[in-house]
Amino acid sequence: MSDRTINQQPHTPHQQSHGEPGAHAPHIHGHGSEPDDFAVQIADSVESFVLAVTEVAKGDEPGSAVSLLLLEVSQLLLAGGRLGAIEDVVPEDRFEPDAGPEPDGEQLRERLAELLAPIDVYHEVFDPYGPPEKPNAFRISDDLAGVVSELQHGLTHYREGRISEALWWWQFSYLSNWGTTCTAVLRALQSLIAHVRLDSPLGAVPDGADTDDDGLTDEQLEKQAGDLMAAELGLGR
Repeated sequence: MSDRTINQQPHTPHQQSHGEPGAHAPHIHGHGSEPDDFAVQIADSVESFVLAVTEVAKGDEPGSAVSLLLLEVSQLLLAGGRLGAIEDVVPEDRFEPDAGPEPDGEQLRERLAELLAPIDVYHEVFDPYGPPEKPNAFRISDDLAGVVSELQHGLTHYREGRISEALWWWQFSYLSNWGTTCTAVLRALQSLIAHVRLDSPLGAVPDGADTDDDGLTDEQLEKQAGDLMAAELGLGR
């Protein structure tokens, strides 16, 4: 996962949410009961994102990869906004039930990195309200694979009927991790499309950026990224 991720896991006991009032929350059903409409909608959004990113990473349609990722990240952030706007979800159990082994996201990460190679690295300031800092380098492939892993953790709880646990996890991890990550990725993807549509060349890779030293010059990297986006959007260069 990228360095942006906060290394704080909402494992046992739950400490973030209990007893902290916020906006009004929907009713959350407990163990063994049917989830309400809000829970179903959030779970559907999460599952749709996980499935879509996994399909894009297969590389069967590389010409639509960036556009599809832009759409999927945008829709996931809508679900995240809904989670952030409601009152803190309080899970039924004091301790988080064991969700089993975490899925290995390395294959997804590698496939995305290969698919997005010319445009994978982008730069972002972590906290717009923090002290002034230089932009840091991140990778879209790292970020998306990390987000998928976090969302799958909640899906495991949801599929096993632990509805409040799943919503609590998604809400907490949105506020602490994947909300910030997806916002940055969305900016990067939107910027790529804007550069091509507005016929604005991509800037050269700054000194010290993590590009895996693939032997390409900054000008070659810029041309590859521009050619990739132009081909995807069906524009001649």
